[in-house]
Amino acid sequence: MGNRKASTAATISDVAKEAGVSTSTVSYVMSGNRPISKETRDIVEAAMRRLKYSPRSSARALASSRSNVLGLVVPLRADVNVGVVMQFVTAVVTTARSFNQDVLLLTQDDAGSIERVTSQSMVDGLLMMDIEARDPRIPVLARLQKPAVLIGMPDDARGLSCVDFDFAGASRTAVRHLAELGHRGIAFIGSPPASLRRHATYADRALRGFEEACRALEVHHVAVACEANSPDLARALDKVFAGPGPITALLVHNEGLLPILRENLAVHGFSVPGDISVAVIAPADVAKAAVRPWTFVPIPAMDIGRAAVEMVMDRLSLEKPAELRLIGPTLTAGETTAAVR
Repeated sequence: MGNRKASTAATISDVAKEAGVSTSTVSYVMSGNRPISKETRDIVEAAMRRLKYSPRSSARALASSRSNVLGLVVPLRADVNVGVVMQFVTAVVTTARSFNQDVLLLTQDDAGSIERVTSQSMVDGLLMMDIEARDPRIPVLARLQKPAVLIGMPDDARGLSCVDFDFAGASRTAVRHLAELGHRGIAFIGSPPASLRRHATYADRALRGFEEACRALEVHHVAVACEANSPDLARALDKVFAGPGPITALLVHNEGLLPILRENLAVHGFSVPGDISVAVIAPADVAKAAVRPWTFVPIPAMDIGRAAVEMVMDRLSLEKPAELRLIGPTLTAGETTAAVR
């Protein structure tokens, strides 16, 4: 503690780490909006002095004119899983509350709403979800120079901060697990075709990680996009099992398919995991909700949403260079993967 060079600009997250408290506690100490014990206040203020932390003077001058509202841009497209999206929304709203911020939800798929709420000073900062590789909204955000964080990793962030789950790493982790069980033929059932056509970054990166891992491990592989319905899943499975090499395992990155996956595999004569092993990339609660829990790599929506709010609040309180934060994957083995017989 206390070894930070004076020339390095400290952030509210740095103060929280130095003091051993949450960023919201530091925020409460500075704002006085909630009662904090004298002992905690003293610890936080001492950490601020050691790090020479001070919210930028312009931010203090503007504090009285702030809206105390963050804008959350979440286009509700037909190819996204609304249940998963709402986990991110809940994380953002819950964390924003700890900073005494309200959240304005913007669901239009255009840049006009972003310009409208910023031009009218309706929000102090913005968070934007469902990022595409070459997202047309990003140049608008960069031009507005409003504190903003992208929940996703585009090809060019234009100087904006980004936070996301390592979807490519998630696929690599799952493929390694299946390969270690002896599977030499693995199929990837991914996002709906529309997600891949518009290059939603989560869909592109999960597919790329799968293909890279299979090539590196010399595993026979096939990948198909799939809508979240039984007819499309049936067609996808037909394609998977009609290929030239045997498939003994599936990696599924499409939460909407999980309630109907076992039934459709049974129609093809496959039991799980007796005939085929299945691993999924999905939120933990979704994977665990099955009667026989899936082997899964969890999408940490709460961690990502929390980090996004903390990052935008950092940029509100102190000028800070753009930050890229990628949350790494873990794997929980369930009842749906087994060694090849």
